[in-house]
Amino acid sequence: MTSGCPSLGPMTWPAVGEVAATTLLALPLGSTEQHGPHLPVSTDTMVAVALAERLATARADVIVAPPMPYGSSGEHAPFPGTLSIGQTALELVVVELIRSADAFAGVVVVSAHGGNAEPLGRATATLVGEGRRVLAWSPRPTTPTDAHAGRTETSLMLALAPATVRVDAAAAGNRRPIGELVGALRAGGVAAVSANGVLGDPEGASRQEGLGLLDAWAADLVSRVEAWA
Repeated sequence: MTSGCPSLGPMTWPAVGEVAATTLLALPLGSTEQHGPHLPVSTDTMVAVALAERLATARADVIVAPPMPYGSSGEHAPFPGTLSIGQTALELVVVELIRSADAFAGVVVVSAHGGNAEPLGRATATLVGEGRRVLAWSPRPTTPTDAHAGRTETSLMLALAPATVRVDAAAAGNRRPIGELVGALRAGGVAAVSANGVLGDPEGASRQEGLGLLDAWAADLVSRVEAWA
């Protein structure tokens, strides 16, 4: 985590107890899944952590929880390195995890993997129905032709962890709009439409663009939390 960013992991329980009632817990929710031949399988988790840290930097009442690095990634199953717990398990884990966080004033789930959206939505509905204060947030897609491991995520990783990006292996995948691929994706997953696992084209990606995206997404996250909290 970023130096100086308030994080739960290193704290003792008495220290947590002193501040929890007036503190929001930010839970980074990512995935461990293929991101083309040039990006690490931890991409989504790293992005989620970075955004949660920016939230904690912007608000003094936020502490960042250790990240949840596994999500619903069955659509990437044929690619080695993808570890998925599926929708049902993810929904249950999120519900039980947030139930255990009742000491805090509320929980903000920062999810950076699109495949988590449905189970996270169901989990949030259950928790809110139980009277718990929960907000689930995900970054807005940039373009329908850049859905996975393309220019957007390559730029993000060039900004966050450039040493993990294999620029020499970056190559375009399927560049058709995601709406045209939905049927094939549901039937056969990403491998059915992209041999290298990329939906988009990493060409043109840059660190500067990644920093701009992180700033814009963080601003949206902070705004959402301020309106909710």
